[in-house]
Amino acid sequence: MTYQDTINWMFSQLPMYQKQGKSAYKADLKNTYLLAEHLNNPHNKFKTIHVAGTNGKGSTSHMLASVLQEAGYQVGLFTSPHLKDFRERIKINGVLVSQAFVIDFIKRNKAFLESESLSFFEMTSGMAFEYFAKQEVDIAVIEVGLGGRLDSTNIITPEVSVITNIGLDHTQFLGNSLELIAGEKAGIIKPGVPVVIGETQKETQQVFKAYAKKKCSEIYFADKLIQEVYSSDLKGHYQQKNIKTVLQTLQVLNQSYFKTSLNQITKGLLQVVENTGLQGRWHILQEYPKVICDTAHNKEGLKYVIAQLEEEIYNKLHIVFGVVNDKDLNSILDILPKNATYYFCKPDVPRGMDENLLQAAFLSVGLKGKSYLSVNEALKAAKSASNSKDLIYVGGSTFVVAEII
Repeated sequence: MTYQDTINWMFSQLPMYQKQGKSAYKADLKNTYLLAEHLNNPHNKFKTIHVAGTNGKGSTSHMLASVLQEAGYQVGLFTSPHLKDFRERIKINGVLVSQAFVIDFIKRNKAFLESESLSFFEMTSGMAFEYFAKQEVDIAVIEVGLGGRLDSTNIITPEVSVITNIGLDHTQFLGNSLELIAGEKAGIIKPGVPVVIGETQKETQQVFKAYAKKKCSEIYFADKLIQEVYSSDLKGHYQQKNIKTVLQTLQVLNQSYFKTSLNQITKGLLQVVENTGLQGRWHILQEYPKVICDTAHNKEGLKYVIAQLEEEIYNKLHIVFGVVNDKDLNSILDILPKNATYYFCKPDVPRGMDENLLQAAFLSVGLKGKSYLSVNEALKAAKSASNSKDLIYVGGSTFVVAEII
C-alpha cells in the first residue's frame, strides 16, 4: 500500500468522529486496552503530559511542546484533528511522523484492527504511542480527542494532567451541563498525579476539587496563581488564558525531572509556530484586504475571537462561515456580528452542514448573506466583494479553516 492508499483505508474503513459524528463514539476503553496489549503497551515506555478541555487544549499542547523543545528535550506531540495531512497529529520536535511509519504500522496491524473493529482514533492513538516509544522521546504531550474519561488517550499515567476550560460542546456525548462535562474531563485525573485547571469557573470548580481530592491529587487553578504576562507568536487574545495554563504546568513539571528556565519559556512561547507547526489560531493569511482564520467553533471559543474582531479597524466585515451538522446554532447566533456580510459554505466532510440550511438559520435572526457550494468559492466571493480596507474572517469549523490554509 502507498501512503495515500493507507490513509484512504483509515478514513473510509473505520469509524471516525470527524466524518461520522456520534456513531464513531465508543463508551468504553476496551478496544484501547486490547490494542495497547497487542502493541506491548508502548504508552508505558515514555513520560507524558495529558491535556483536556473544551477550548485551548490544542494551543496549550503546542505551547508546552515548544517550551520543552527549547529546554533541549525530545518532545512527542499528539493532537487532533489535522488540517491538511494526517501526519500533523503525530510529531516529534515539530517533525511529522514519516509516511513509512504510518504505512508500516497499518500493514503490520491491519488484521488486528479489522478483527477488533477499532475506531479511527483508537488506532491513531496506538500508532502515536508506538511511535513515541520507538523514538524514545523524553516526554510526549498528549491531547485528549473527545471528553476525557472514555477517550482513547486515557490509558496513560502522566506527569501532570491539564484541563484548559469547560464549555457546552459535544453535549450529545458528554452531558448538557458544565458540571456533567467537567465530570467527563476530570476523568483524566489520575491517583497522586497533579492537575492544572486553566480557568476557574463557578459551575466546575467544585467538581474538579472533588475529583482531585478523591484521587489524592494536588490541584492548581492557573488563572488564580499565575500573574505574569508573557508574549507569544500565537496572537489571539484568548491565548493569554492558555499561556497561564502553560506556565502553571511548567511550574509543576519543574518539581520533577523536567526543568525549564525563564529564557527557555520566553523563547518557546515566541516560537510555537516555528517549533511545532501549529496553524489556524488567529492566522493572518493576507493583508489588503486582511484575511484572518481561526478554528474556534463553539460559543466559548467564538466569543473571544469575535471580541478581537471588534478591535480590528476596517470599513466592512465579511465572514466566511461553515459548521458541522451537529452544531447547536442557537448557542452561537446571538453572539455573531450583526454588521457583517456572511458567505455560507459547507466544509468538505460528510458531517458538514448544508450551506442552504445554514443560511436559512442565519437569515431567520436577521443576519445577511448568500450561500456557496464550497469554502473556496465563498472566500473568493468575499474577496471579490471587498476593498483593501475591509476585513475577511474565515471560521466556524476546523474543517472550514483546513480548506483555505
